Amino acid sequence: MFSMGLETDLFNLMSSTFGGGIPSIVVMLFPLLVGIIIGYVLRKALKIGIIIAVIVILAVFFGFISLANVEQGAKELITKYGPAAASYVAIFFGVVPLSIGLIIGIIIGFII
Repeated sequence: MFSMGLETDLFNLMSSTFGGGIPSIVVMLFPLLVGIIIGYVLRKALKIGIIIAVIVILAVFFGFISLANVEQGAKELITKYGPAAASYVAIFFGVVPLSIGLIIGIIIGFII
């Protein structure tokens, strides 16, 4: 009995309008689409990061570069771009509504 009322309420909420007459389903799809894009970009970035890490490990192993050079370069990159990246991430998550649709979208985008 309880689930019937909940399902009806959810269906009524999804079929209603939001704000200036925009259907609620359109508003709910926005975080899902943004999540799919974020997941896809994260997957590509992870692949590139793994490739770079393997190349660096092999270069250090064979003596082409020293581990101190890699550490210094990483510190310089973090010092230069870290605060800007953190502020952009904070702004992004302040604008995009954090919802289950965003999380599901990130998972779907990561799998695609």
